[in-house]
Amino acid sequence: MTDLPDTNLTMLTLVKPEGELEVFFERRPMPEPAPHEVLVRILATPINPSDLGLLFGAADMASARASERDGLPVVTADIPAPGMRAMAPRVGQALPIGNEGCGLVVKAGASPEAQALLGKTVAVLGGEIYAEYRCLPAQMCMELPEGTDPKDGASCFVNPLTSLAFTETMRMEGHSALVHTAAASNLGQMLVKICAKDDIPLVNIVRSEAQAELLKAIGATHVVNSSDEDFLDRLTAALVETGATCGFDAIGGGKLAGQILACMEAAAVRRMTSYSRYGSDTFKQVYIYGALDVGPTVLNRSFGFSWSLSGFLLTPFLQKAGADVVGRMRARVVDELTTTFKSHYSHEISLTDALSLDTIANYNAKRTGEKYLIRPNG
Repeated sequence: MTDLPDTNLTMLTLVKPEGELEVFFERRPMPEPAPHEVLVRILATPINPSDLGLLFGAADMASARASERDGLPVVTADIPAPGMRAMAPRVGQALPIGNEGCGLVVKAGASPEAQALLGKTVAVLGGEIYAEYRCLPAQMCMELPEGTDPKDGASCFVNPLTSLAFTETMRMEGHSALVHTAAASNLGQMLVKICAKDDIPLVNIVRSEAQAELLKAIGATHVVNSSDEDFLDRLTAALVETGATCGFDAIGGGKLAGQILACMEAAAVRRMTSYSRYGSDTFKQVYIYGALDVGPTVLNRSFGFSWSLSGFLLTPFLQKAGADVVGRMRARVVDELTTTFKSHYSHEISLTDALSLDTIANYNAKRTGEKYLIRPNG
């Protein structure tokens, strides 16, 4: 395919030594694929919470101000001193953003693997996707069926593979049911559908009755609202019924992870036949995989001694799981792309619109049910 532009509009984020964050655009030379690479015209890319962590880091976005450079928007924000300490390794580095997306392969290197993708619609993973084009290895692309809407392919990797990774982790570690927080998210809705199809008991924790009704409408059985006065009692009852001893927490900060462990312990104690001052011997595991609350994680040690609280990231899991498991997961995503793994977007914006201050305030709020899709090429 020909008629490519000479430059590639790319979004970058920079931490400056004087304590400022700058997010801006740069017209970079159009990359040329190596033999094992393809050049993808990006047609759709989502704004995920993991993207926001790199995009704005520890900056105080309430201080954000807008300007222009070479006719393109620039956003500058102050970084508090504690944030600068946390972001010290980034100082002076202009970093590209965007974990995943979907597009059309418009140029390919000489290898058979790359040539096989020429002209195909692909989902891509590998960072630097907030750009008009992305050059990357062919193995970082997942070919999609002919006629796939780029909107459906844009979120093929992060949420679908993460939700499948939860169930794979559950099985690998000998658990039989799951708990999930922020459960009305796109990822949470995927997990509801996976667990219903795979007959896995799932306890969903939400923050409002509207979110609870949304999940029940797509088949969720156990939904508890953390805003209810009797939340802990309801959560414990659901854990007794399901036997869930493995949880995945998208909130991170606050008391919720500890509350889940405490309720798992309360459910386990009900099954004990004799008292132990050390609590139950049922092993309870909660993984924190998000940071919707960036405050401290508070644990009130009321769950015995047989427990673990750990972090969870998709990439290390995929490396540990191995090629056969990952291949099976990717094949399932393609097969169920417009059903189980369909993402829903509340807004579609252009690449430059993503640096509008009003738009930033909206998507950076990370509200459940509001997900932004960037269309870099219109």
